[in-house]
Amino acid sequence: MRIALLEDELEQAQNIQAVLSERGHVCDSFPTGQSFLGAVLHRSYDLMILDWQIPDMTGIAVLENVRANLNWPLPAIFLTQRDSETDIVRALDAGADDYIAKPARAAELVARINALARRSNPETDKEVLVYGPFEVNTHQRSIELHGEPLTLTDKDFDLTLFLFQNQGRLLTREMLLERVWGLTRDINTRTVDTHMSRLRRRLGLNPENGFRIKTIYQRGYRLEAIKPSDETPTESAQTADA
Repeated sequence: MRIALLEDELEQAQNIQAVLSERGHVCDSFPTGQSFLGAVLHRSYDLMILDWQIPDMTGIAVLENVRANLNWPLPAIFLTQRDSETDIVRALDAGADDYIAKPARAAELVARINALARRSNPETDKEVLVYGPFEVNTHQRSIELHGEPLTLTDKDFDLTLFLFQNQGRLLTREMLLERVWGLTRDINTRTVDTHMSRLRRRLGLNPENGFRIKTIYQRGYRLEAIKPSDETPTESAQTADA
Protein backbone atom coordinates (compact mmCIF):
# COMPACT_ATOMS: atom_id res chain seq x y z
CA MET A 1 0.00 0.00 0.00
CA ARG A 2 1.04 3.60 -0.55
CA ILE A 3 0.45 5.54 2.66
CA ALA A 4 0.56 9.29 3.35
CA LEU A 5 1.70 10.19 6.87
CA LEU A 6 1.09 13.56 8.53
CA GLU A 7 3.64 13.82 11.36
CA ASP A 8 5.73 16.88 12.26
CA GLU A 9 8.15 15.12 14.63
CA LEU A 10 10.94 13.76 12.46
CA GLU A 11 11.96 10.87 14.72
CA GLN A 12 8.40 9.59 15.06
CA ALA A 13 7.85 9.90 11.32
CA GLN A 14 11.00 7.93 10.59
CA ASN A 15 10.03 5.22 13.06
CA ILE A 16 6.59 4.82 11.50
CA GLN A 17 8.07 4.77 8.01
CA ALA A 18 10.54 2.07 9.05
CA VAL A 19 7.77 -0.10 10.54
CA LEU A 20 5.60 0.21 7.45
CA SER A 21 8.50 -0.33 5.06
CA GLU A 22 9.36 -3.61 6.82
CA ARG A 23 5.79 -4.77 6.12
CA GLY A 24 6.06 -3.95 2.42
CA HIS A 25 4.28 -0.59 2.44
CA VAL A 26 5.49 2.68 0.91
CA CYS A 27 5.07 5.61 3.30
CA ASP A 28 5.57 9.27 2.37
CA SER A 29 5.82 11.59 5.38
CA PHE A 30 4.81 15.26 5.51
CA PRO A 31 5.47 17.68 8.42
CA THR A 32 2.73 20.23 7.69
CA GLY A 33 -0.90 20.20 6.72
CA GLN A 34 -0.30 22.18 3.55
CA SER A 35 2.45 19.86 2.27
CA PHE A 36 0.29 16.86 3.14
CA LEU A 37 -2.74 18.24 1.29
CA GLY A 38 -0.63 19.16 -1.72
CA ALA A 39 0.41 15.54 -2.01
CA VAL A 40 -2.80 13.73 -1.12
CA LEU A 41 -5.02 15.83 -3.39
CA HIS A 42 -2.73 15.46 -6.40
CA ARG A 43 -1.19 12.00 -6.05
CA SER A 44 -2.60 8.54 -5.45
CA TYR A 45 -2.55 7.03 -1.96
CA ASP A 46 -4.30 4.01 -0.47
CA LEU A 47 -4.53 5.29 3.11
CA MET A 48 -3.59 8.29 5.26
CA ILE A 49 -2.34 8.50 8.85
CA LEU A 50 -2.92 11.83 10.58
CA ASP A 51 -1.48 13.49 13.66
CA TRP A 52 -3.78 15.99 15.36
CA GLN A 53 -1.38 18.71 16.49
CA ILE A 54 0.80 20.03 13.67
CA PRO A 55 2.36 23.49 13.13
CA ASP A 56 0.13 25.09 10.52
CA MET A 57 -3.32 23.55 11.03
CA THR A 58 -5.07 20.80 12.94
CA GLY A 59 -5.31 17.22 11.72
CA ILE A 60 -9.09 17.63 11.86
CA ALA A 61 -8.90 20.55 9.43
CA VAL A 62 -6.67 18.49 7.13
CA LEU A 63 -9.11 15.58 7.18
CA GLU A 64 -12.09 17.82 6.50
CA ASN A 65 -10.22 19.38 3.57
CA VAL A 66 -9.45 15.96 2.11
CA ARG A 67 -13.05 14.79 2.50
CA ALA A 68 -14.34 17.98 0.83
CA ASN A 69 -11.97 17.92 -2.12
CA LEU A 70 -11.10 14.31 -2.86
CA ASN A 71 -13.69 12.50 -4.96
CA TRP A 72 -13.27 9.12 -3.31
CA PRO A 73 -13.20 8.03 0.36
CA LEU A 74 -9.49 7.68 1.15
CA PRO A 75 -9.24 5.63 4.37
CA ALA A 76 -7.95 7.66 7.34
CA ILE A 77 -6.41 6.72 10.70
CA PHE A 78 -5.70 9.27 13.42
CA LEU A 79 -2.48 8.60 15.34
CA THR A 80 -2.21 11.17 18.13
CA GLN A 81 -1.54 11.77 21.81
CA ARG A 82 -5.04 13.16 22.23
CA ASP A 83 -7.07 10.24 23.56
CA SER A 84 -10.12 11.70 25.29
CA GLU A 85 -13.53 10.40 24.30
CA THR A 86 -14.46 13.87 23.02
CA ASP A 87 -11.43 13.95 20.70
CA ILE A 88 -12.08 10.45 19.38
CA VAL A 89 -15.72 11.23 18.64
CA ARG A 90 -14.78 14.50 16.95
CA ALA A 91 -12.26 12.77 14.69
CA LEU A 92 -14.68 10.00 13.74
CA ASP A 93 -17.41 12.54 13.05
CA ALA A 94 -15.00 14.42 10.78
CA GLY A 95 -14.52 11.31 8.66
CA ALA A 96 -11.75 9.27 10.32
CA ASP A 97 -12.08 5.49 9.99
CA ASP A 98 -9.95 4.59 13.01
CA TYR A 99 -8.19 6.22 15.95
CA ILE A 100 -4.97 5.14 17.70
CA ALA A 101 -3.45 6.83 20.75
CA LYS A 102 0.31 7.39 20.84
CA PRO A 103 2.62 5.73 21.44
CA ALA A 104 1.40 3.17 18.92
CA ARG A 105 2.69 -0.39 19.09
CA ALA A 106 4.10 -1.45 15.74
CA ALA A 107 2.10 -4.68 15.46
CA GLU A 108 -1.15 -2.93 16.38
CA LEU A 109 -0.59 -0.14 13.87
CA VAL A 110 0.06 -2.60 11.05
CA ALA A 111 -2.94 -4.72 12.06
CA ARG A 112 -5.22 -1.66 12.08
CA ILE A 113 -3.94 -0.62 8.64
CA ASN A 114 -4.52 -4.11 7.22
CA ALA A 115 -8.00 -4.32 8.74
CA LEU A 116 -8.97 -0.94 7.33
CA ALA A 117 -7.63 -1.92 3.92
CA ARG A 118 -9.83 -5.03 3.95
CA ARG A 119 -12.90 -3.03 4.94
CA SER A 120 -12.21 -0.45 2.25
CA ASN A 121 -11.99 -3.07 -0.49
CA PRO A 122 -14.31 -5.97 0.47
CA GLU A 123 -14.24 -7.33 -3.10
CA THR A 124 -10.62 -8.45 -2.83
CA ASP A 125 -11.41 -12.10 -2.10
CA LYS A 126 -14.38 -12.52 -4.44
CA GLU A 127 -14.02 -14.77 -7.47
CA VAL A 128 -16.55 -13.00 -9.69
CA LEU A 129 -16.96 -9.24 -9.67
CA VAL A 130 -19.77 -7.48 -11.55
CA TYR A 131 -19.51 -3.89 -12.74
CA GLY A 132 -22.57 -3.00 -14.79
CA PRO A 133 -22.44 -5.14 -17.97
CA PHE A 134 -18.87 -6.29 -17.17
CA GLU A 135 -18.24 -9.56 -15.32
CA VAL A 136 -14.70 -10.10 -14.07
CA ASN A 137 -13.59 -13.58 -13.01
CA THR A 138 -10.49 -13.10 -10.87
CA HIS A 139 -9.63 -16.82 -10.72
CA GLN A 140 -9.97 -17.52 -14.43
CA ARG A 141 -8.58 -14.05 -15.22
CA SER A 142 -11.30 -13.42 -17.76
CA ILE A 143 -13.76 -10.61 -18.48
CA GLU A 144 -17.15 -10.74 -20.17
CA LEU A 145 -19.15 -7.83 -21.58
CA HIS A 146 -22.88 -8.50 -21.85
CA GLY A 147 -22.07 -12.19 -21.48
CA GLU A 148 -19.55 -12.25 -24.30
CA PRO A 149 -15.87 -12.97 -23.49
CA LEU A 150 -13.34 -10.27 -24.29
CA THR A 151 -9.92 -11.00 -25.74
CA LEU A 152 -7.38 -9.45 -23.40
CA THR A 153 -3.71 -9.92 -22.61
CA ASP A 154 -2.63 -10.65 -19.03
CA LYS A 155 -1.57 -7.05 -18.60
CA ASP A 156 -4.88 -5.81 -20.01
CA PHE A 157 -6.68 -7.92 -17.41
CA ASP A 158 -4.52 -6.63 -14.54
CA LEU A 159 -5.04 -3.03 -15.63
CA THR A 160 -8.80 -3.47 -16.09
CA LEU A 161 -9.24 -5.07 -12.67
CA PHE A 162 -7.24 -2.31 -11.01
CA LEU A 163 -9.33 0.34 -12.74
CA PHE A 164 -12.63 -1.23 -11.72
CA GLN A 165 -11.49 -1.70 -8.13
CA ASN A 166 -10.56 1.99 -7.97
CA GLN A 167 -13.55 3.58 -9.69
CA GLY A 168 -13.71 7.35 -9.26
CA ARG A 169 -10.14 7.54 -8.01
CA LEU A 170 -7.38 9.49 -9.71
CA LEU A 171 -4.65 7.01 -10.68
CA THR A 172 -1.37 8.60 -11.65
CA ARG A 173 0.73 7.08 -14.40
CA GLU A 174 3.47 6.38 -11.87
CA MET A 175 1.06 4.51 -9.62
CA LEU A 176 -0.26 2.42 -12.51
CA LEU A 177 3.27 1.53 -13.58
CA GLU A 178 4.10 0.48 -10.04
CA ARG A 179 0.90 -1.46 -9.26
CA VAL A 180 0.17 -3.06 -12.63
CA TRP A 181 3.59 -3.36 -14.25
CA GLY A 182 5.75 -3.53 -11.13
CA LEU A 183 8.05 -0.88 -12.60
CA THR A 184 9.81 2.04 -10.98
CA ARG A 185 8.87 5.66 -11.56
CA ASP A 186 11.70 6.40 -13.97
CA ILE A 187 10.17 4.23 -16.71
CA ASN A 188 8.62 6.07 -19.68
CA THR A 189 4.96 6.70 -18.80
CA ARG A 190 3.92 6.42 -22.46
CA THR A 191 3.56 2.71 -21.65
CA VAL A 192 0.47 3.57 -19.62
CA ASP A 193 -0.96 5.92 -22.26
CA THR A 194 -0.62 3.28 -24.98
CA HIS A 195 -2.37 0.62 -22.91
CA MET A 196 -5.16 2.99 -21.87
CA SER A 197 -5.89 3.92 -25.46
CA ARG A 198 -6.07 0.26 -26.45
CA LEU A 199 -8.13 -0.68 -23.40
CA ARG A 200 -10.81 1.88 -24.22
CA ARG A 201 -11.39 0.14 -27.54
CA ARG A 202 -11.12 -3.46 -26.34
CA LEU A 203 -13.44 -2.99 -23.37
CA GLY A 204 -15.95 -0.73 -25.08
CA LEU A 205 -15.66 1.86 -22.33
CA ASN A 206 -18.35 4.26 -23.51
CA PRO A 207 -21.65 5.69 -22.25
CA GLU A 208 -23.61 2.76 -23.70
CA ASN A 209 -21.71 0.39 -21.41
CA GLY A 210 -21.80 2.73 -18.43
CA PHE A 211 -18.11 3.59 -17.99
CA ARG A 212 -15.42 5.85 -19.35
CA ILE A 213 -11.72 6.36 -18.72
CA LYS A 214 -11.21 10.07 -18.21
CA THR A 215 -7.77 11.54 -18.82
CA ILE A 216 -6.73 14.02 -16.12
CA TYR A 217 -4.30 16.42 -17.79
CA GLN A 218 -0.68 15.91 -16.69
CA ARG A 219 -1.79 13.71 -13.80
CA GLY A 220 -3.26 10.38 -14.87
CA TYR A 221 -6.57 8.62 -15.38
CA ARG A 222 -9.88 8.01 -13.64
CA LEU A 223 -12.48 5.34 -14.41
CA GLU A 224 -15.94 6.86 -14.06
CA ALA A 225 -19.34 5.21 -13.98
CA ILE A 226 -21.70 7.28 -16.15
CA LYS A 227 -25.10 7.36 -17.74
CA PRO A 228 -25.49 8.13 -21.47
CA SER A 229 -27.00 11.53 -20.57
CA ASP A 230 -23.94 12.40 -18.45
CA GLU A 231 -21.59 12.68 -21.42
CA THR A 232 -21.71 15.79 -23.57
CA PRO A 233 -20.30 15.90 -27.13
CA THR A 234 -17.37 17.97 -25.84
CA GLU A 235 -16.52 15.41 -23.17
CA SER A 236 -16.78 12.59 -25.66
CA ALA A 237 -14.29 14.26 -27.97
CA GLN A 238 -11.86 14.95 -25.14
CA THR A 239 -11.85 11.38 -23.83
CA ALA A 240 -11.89 9.55 -27.14
CA ASP A 241 -8.10 9.72 -27.59
CA ALA A 242 -5.37 9.52 -24.99
